[in-house]
Amino acid sequence: MDRDDAAAVAIKRLVFFGLLLAIWQGLYSTGAWSPLIFPSPADTWSALSGGFGDGTIPAAVEASLRRVLIGYGLAVGLGLCIGAAMARWRTVQQTLGSLVLGMQTLPSICWLPLALLWFGLDEKAVILVVILGSTFAVTEASYSGFKQVPALYRRAALTMGATQLQLLRRVLIPAALPSIITGMKLSWSFAWRSLMAGELLYSDVGLGQLLNRGRDLADMGGVVAIMVVIVAIGLLVNGAVFAPVERHVRRRWGVAV
Repeated sequence: MDRDDAAAVAIKRLVFFGLLLAIWQGLYSTGAWSPLIFPSPADTWSALSGGFGDGTIPAAVEASLRRVLIGYGLAVGLGLCIGAAMARWRTVQQTLGSLVLGMQTLPSICWLPLALLWFGLDEKAVILVVILGSTFAVTEASYSGFKQVPALYRRAALTMGATQLQLLRRVLIPAALPSIITGMKLSWSFAWRSLMAGELLYSDVGLGQLLNRGRDLADMGGVVAIMVVIVAIGLLVNGAVFAPVERHVRRRWGVAV
C-alpha cells in the first residue's frame, strides 16, 4: 500500500469513527436511555482522560499486557510443537488431535475454577487460562499448514541431505508460515479475550479489574472507557505486528495486492 492509499484509508476511518461518535451523541441527546445504562461520549472521555491522568489505566494496561504476553508466548510455542508432532506422526494426530479439537470448543473461562484451585488467588491462574484459551488455535493452524506443504519439498530437502531439524527449520516452517501466522493472529484474539474473562473474575491489577470496579460503582463511563482501551490495544497489535508480517509473507510468496 503506497502513501496515498494509506492516507485515503486513514481519512475514511476518521470519517467513519466520527460518524459513529455523532450517532452516539445524537442518540444520547434524545434521552433514549439513562446515563446509568450507557454513558455519553463526554462522560467516556472524562473517565478515559482521568484514568490516564491518575495512572490507573497505564498501570492496568502494563499488568494485563505482561500477563497476556507471557501466556500467549507459551501458547504459541506449545501450539507449534503439538501441531508439528501431529503432522509428523499419524498416531499423535489420531489420538492427541481429537483431544485438541475437543479442547478448542471449550470456553477458556471454564478453566478458571481449576486454575484458582491449583494456583490460588494468584496471577498464575489467569496466565494459565490465557495459555489454555489460545494454544489450540495455533495447534490447528500449524498442523494444517504443515500438512499442506507439498511432499515434493520434503523429498527434495531429504535428497539434498537435510536432517529432520533442518527440514523443519528450512522447509516446513517457511512453507507453512502463512497458515501459522493466521493461527497466531487468531490465537492472539483468544488470548486477549481469555485474559479479560480471567481478570473480570479475579485480578489484582488489570483492565478486567477496572471493568469490574466500574460495574460495582455503576460507573458506566469508566466501563466504556476501558472497553475503548481494550479495543484500541487490539487494533494497535494488529496494525503494528500482524499486518506488517502478513504483508511481508504475501510479498515473499508473490501474492501481494
